[in-house]
Amino acid sequence: MSSPVLIAPSILAADFARLADEIAAVERAGADLLHVDVMDGHFVPNLTIGPPVVESIKKVAKIPLDVHLMITNADAFIPEYAAAGANYITVHVEACPHLHRTIQSIKEHGAKAGVTLNPATPISLLQDIIGDVDLVLIMSVNPGFGGQKFIPSVLKKVAGMRDMLDRAQSRALLEVDGGVKVDNAAQILAAGANVLVAGSAVFSSQDYAGTIAALRAAGQPAATVASHAASHR
Repeated sequence: MSSPVLIAPSILAADFARLADEIAAVERAGADLLHVDVMDGHFVPNLTIGPPVVESIKKVAKIPLDVHLMITNADAFIPEYAAAGANYITVHVEACPHLHRTIQSIKEHGAKAGVTLNPATPISLLQDIIGDVDLVLIMSVNPGFGGQKFIPSVLKKVAGMRDMLDRAQSRALLEVDGGVKVDNAAQILAAGANVLVAGSAVFSSQDYAGTIAALRAAGQPAATVASHAASHR
């Protein structure tokens, strides 16, 4: 399945002392979405941001907010994050015992609904909900901290998820988050993903635009890349 490659820089890796500038910089560099990691210190061993920060981000961001709730009680906070300006709200299968109800709540509050799987969670858990979601996020690290190494075995899960989406004729985005770098982006995209979440890969680079372009180009066939390079010699 051929589709545009979208790049979603994760602000967890940005300089929070100058967050508005960082957001503007990745927008100028070609980012398609802003990935916002919300952690509660319970579901994952880290604590990040709440609805007021998302609301502040929304005031300066020109691209959609991809809000990833790594929290135990997502249902209670969906209204707040939707009101704060989240375009996508993604919840974890592992934390939502009534997943269908949660997905419907996200939509009722005006956001697009995403669902996330941790590295050890099987994709079969999404079989009965796949027609209702707008985005599937496959974690390629155990969630909680940025800068972790990509887990290679997740590639098989991405491919399986792509097959499930295609069989269901779903147009949901397939996103991968965790350890995404320029040197493994081609493998991830070849497995079937079409959205790459990149935190340190972008914000630790000296050239945001160059890094985002390289991540996106990893989805192009080798012949196309070679032809493009040759035309610029």
